[in-house]
Amino acid sequence: MLKYKILAVIIVIVYFLQTFFVSFGGIGADSLSYFGIAADLPAPETNLFPLGYPVLLRLAHFFSEDYFWASKILNALFTIIILFFSYYKKFYFRETVLVFAGKTFYFVFFNAMSEGPFIFSMYFLLYFLHQIFSENKNLYINTFGASMMMICMFFFRYSGVYIYLSIVLFVILFFFKLKEKTYFKALLLFLILSGLGIGSYLSLNYFHFGSFTGEGLRGKAGDHSFLQLIRNLFGLVNVIDPFIAIKPISSSFGSIAFQFVVFVIDLFIFRYMLQYYKKAKETSLFSFHILLWIMAGFYGIALLVSGWFQQIEEMGVRLMAASNFCLFFSFLILYFKNNSSDKMIWRISCLFFVFLVLYGLKDPGDYLENKNKIEPQMSKFKDKTYLYNNEKNSITVTTYYFPIINKSFNYNHTNNQKGKLKEGIAGTLNPKIKWIKEDTVRDKSKVLYTSQLKLN
Repeated sequence: MLKYKILAVIIVIVYFLQTFFVSFGGIGADSLSYFGIAADLPAPETNLFPLGYPVLLRLAHFFSEDYFWASKILNALFTIIILFFSYYKKFYFRETVLVFAGKTFYFVFFNAMSEGPFIFSMYFLLYFLHQIFSENKNLYINTFGASMMMICMFFFRYSGVYIYLSIVLFVILFFFKLKEKTYFKALLLFLILSGLGIGSYLSLNYFHFGSFTGEGLRGKAGDHSFLQLIRNLFGLVNVIDPFIAIKPISSSFGSIAFQFVVFVIDLFIFRYMLQYYKKAKETSLFSFHILLWIMAGFYGIALLVSGWFQQIEEMGVRLMAASNFCLFFSFLILYFKNNSSDKMIWRISCLFFVFLVLYGLKDPGDYLENKNKIEPQMSKFKDKTYLYNNEKNSITVTTYYFPIINKSFNYNHTNNQKGKLKEGIAGTLNPKIKWIKEDTVRDKSKVLYTSQLKLN
């Protein structure tokens, strides 16, 4: 157990420090949107994103100088609380630590995004559901806790409704088997309370903003080509992989070939994990594992279908976070239950955790140094209302050289382009300024162009 405690401490330290050593600091376009909503509170202008994450950011902002640090505080708290809770409650501590060594937790607690609190709430949702299925004495206390976590998930991401619907589907499919269980009424009460909470939030949205989830503000679905579908299917299947992630953003032959290779690897991983999933029948928590599998499948497919009708990201680590967490957590529980030795899973997890950290530093930078260069310049642009990256065509190319084979190749890192870096820092320092995708504002004097900021 000592090695898991040591790894847990290392994870907390690495998760907190790594963003300082990458140029973009874990700040993306959606981060700026959340920062903007947080700055607008208590009078948000849009319901395109739910208010949960902005509310937490605003609270953390009281203890920090800007929203970058607010997001860092939150991610550190999420990580520490989960690990401490797991150890203190003896709730699958080894499994929890290894989940943190995987790609999903590394990604969502590395960046400033709503997936952080979403997955944080989901962890505790699974804890309370686990207690319910274990027929714990505090049945209705656990039911109330599960309901609150389910509502919180929707409060952080609208896609939380798919988790709720997956549990509804589970109850429908196994209704006659479940009704014989002592926790059946508690499960129904969970669905009622969670449904009321989600319905209440949607109603408030509608009466205040005129739409349930800002559907009128969302862009139309993009490319519906066959290759786009194939890339998304590769991304969906990749949900089974605990460590290797793909980012399906290119249709080039090389990219598709690489994604296909990962797809084949994922099939072998699934075949291996299936051996353990089958052993769930022998456990007293078979229903709990079935629920995790249904959650993972329904959530992933629902997002795939949703992306066909509205503009969302392609199926990658971020969108598939909840599904990957369910499948990996279920596998780890069954793995430790059926193996006396943890040498293989421990070594693989440590190896890939090191790989993820090194891969995250593949193009190192100094976010705080960049931030310190931009911050003094922002006082000149206090009157600006909008922020636009007009340096999209100014590409920074990173060259990698392999001396052993005497070969080199060039790569354009999306998050290390000067315009994007300036946009992220400026939007963090002044969250009231609204970043725009296209330069369509008629009064150009209201727009802060990234070319006006200097990083040199």
